[in-house]
Amino acid sequence: MTRARAALGLAAALLLGPALAGCASDADAAGGGTPELTAEGAYIPRPPTAELAGGFLTIENTGDADDALTSVTSEAADSVEIHTTEGGTMHQADALLVPAGGELRLAHGGSHLMIMGLDSRPAEGDTVPIQLHFEKSPAISLEVPVRPATYTGE
Repeated sequence: MTRARAALGLAAALLLGPALAGCASDADAAGGGTPELTAEGAYIPRPPTAELAGGFLTIENTGDADDALTSVTSEAADSVEIHTTEGGTMHQADALLVPAGGELRLAHGGSHLMIMGLDSRPAEGDTVPIQLHFEKSPAISLEVPVRPATYTGE
């Protein structure tokens, strides 16, 4: 009888374990909060050519859960890459954290966007459309103004 109970208990654990784990995950996701993202201060210094431009902005997260910037797209460019700068060396990043109750700042000398293969060299006062894509939050679409080449956002 003891063996039968042990076998029954093991079978119940194997069958119900994944279902209960799924319930716990759903509850954790529902109770873990959500990110609340906004983007502000976006600009692109006027690039010398259409081949390459830098993009800068701040993404604020007033929510109570982390999120991550996972990609950026633009209908006006061949590609947009997310970059970090560490020790004076630039690296492409797969994603950047947007912490709960904090911000992700894309600025000169640090993390930034590299916009490559623009349709044409934008003039000061033009805008470039970009879409910010996140791990959890919906995409944010922006019309990013082109500023003078020496503009630093300050």
